[in-house]
Amino acid sequence: MSSPDQPAADQVKERTGTPLLEVRALTAHHGQLRALTDVSLSVFPGDVYAIIGANGAGKSTLLRTIAGLHRPTTGSILLDGADVTGQRPERRLAAGIAMVPEGRRLFGSLTVEENLQVGSSYARPGPWNIERVYELFSWMRDRRGQRAAQLSGGEQQSVAIGRALVANPRVLLLDELSLGLAPLIVRRIYGTLPGLLAAGVTVLLVEQDVSQALRVATRIHCLLEGATTLEGPPEGVSPQRIESAYFGLAGVAGVAGPGGGSPPHQEPPS
Repeated sequence: MSSPDQPAADQVKERTGTPLLEVRALTAHHGQLRALTDVSLSVFPGDVYAIIGANGAGKSTLLRTIAGLHRPTTGSILLDGADVTGQRPERRLAAGIAMVPEGRRLFGSLTVEENLQVGSSYARPGPWNIERVYELFSWMRDRRGQRAAQLSGGEQQSVAIGRALVANPRVLLLDELSLGLAPLIVRRIYGTLPGLLAAGVTVLLVEQDVSQALRVATRIHCLLEGATTLEGPPEGVSPQRIESAYFGLAGVAGVAGPGGGSPPHQEPPS
């Protein structure tokens, strides 16, 4: 298995053709509070696309909206060119969008294997099944009869990833993968990403730990108060530009790439 510090870009195909997942001008609200403002992104096959930003930036809302768990106010979501904006979560799962939610959300009273079986309810045809998950996480087979509530945080996160994988996703959404976990466990879990990419799974992840995101991402997208402040490949992006985008400091570079970028997106006066 590749090192978790190895850049995922080494395994990524050129970003050409139709995006596998596309978000167009997405705006979403929580009641009267605007959580996302005109967010657009394109995820291509083989990407590890990382959404970064501070607490409250709208990262989890973005993933939940893509998964169909939150209804957007305006904008659209396309999977392989087909509009899925109006589809229910289970339809999106069957089409190939699977999510590992923040906090894992396992069924604590069910066993490891029973939780994995839940994930296969809307599975697409493909290479992933419970047996392959046991091969990915070698500890899991011997403890498949243990209740999920008795597992450590890192073990629960692994089961949550396995539950999503048995659905045979085309795009795997990972929300706050490292939240509340010890650094060693985080490195082990991130160490599974090269194997997922090699198996044809494209990854869109939310990560508050910027250094961790930069180690694995082929593309980064920074949100600040629900708006895009930086987007592009991480190579050549200075720490100063990332810090400015993350905290909304003066002189944000905007879209990463040759020739610098534009000022950060500004919310219109209310």
